[in-house]
Amino acid sequence: MQNTQLAKLINDALEDLKGQDITVLDVTSLSNVMDTLIIVTGTSNRHVKSLANNVVVDTKANGHQPIGVEGLDGGEWVLVDYGDTVVHIMLQQTRDFYELEKLWSTAPAGRQTP
Repeated sequence: MQNTQLAKLINDALEDLKGQDITVLDVTSLSNVMDTLIIVTGTSNRHVKSLANNVVVDTKANGHQPIGVEGLDGGEWVLVDYGDTVVHIMLQQTRDFYELEKLWSTAPAGRQTP
């Protein structure tokens, strides 16, 4: 239940600042370290940084402290880690290059999904 509330808070914070192509993936069957992966595109380095800041501010205001935030200096790809929920805020070219949705759509070799 808490992950669902956190994912909604994050989604709302991203929508507030016009984050593009917000994707929420349930990766519980693919990962032992997280349950939810949220990926969003920002239109510029400044927009990526603003989206990340808005996520952190809004979630903190609702009692959710991130474990860490990485990538704010460059603004091409910012990762906000809440433990069970991880947010990737990326420029379009970075998102296209890494294709995280594709990467997390299949189980790793040797791992069976329920």
